[in-house]
Amino acid sequence: MTKTLSVTILLTSVITLSGCAELKETGRMIGDTTKEVTTEIGHATRDTTRAIGHASRDAVKSVNDELSKKD
Repeated sequence: MTKTLSVTILLTSVITLSGCAELKETGRMIGDTTKEVTTEIGHATRDTTRAIGHASRDAVKSVNDELSKKD
């Protein structure tokens, strides 16, 4: 192998590895962001469902109390 060919192969390898590292970091950032967003959506859904459940329970109790007062 000639010296020029060896240097070319070495530079190509370094550039390729550098590109892979950037792709890996980009993938990690996308994954982390996706995880954070889905967690926030899940928590918001849980909180909304809980609030609806409590409001429904309170409404049923209120109606039941009103009906009990009339008897």
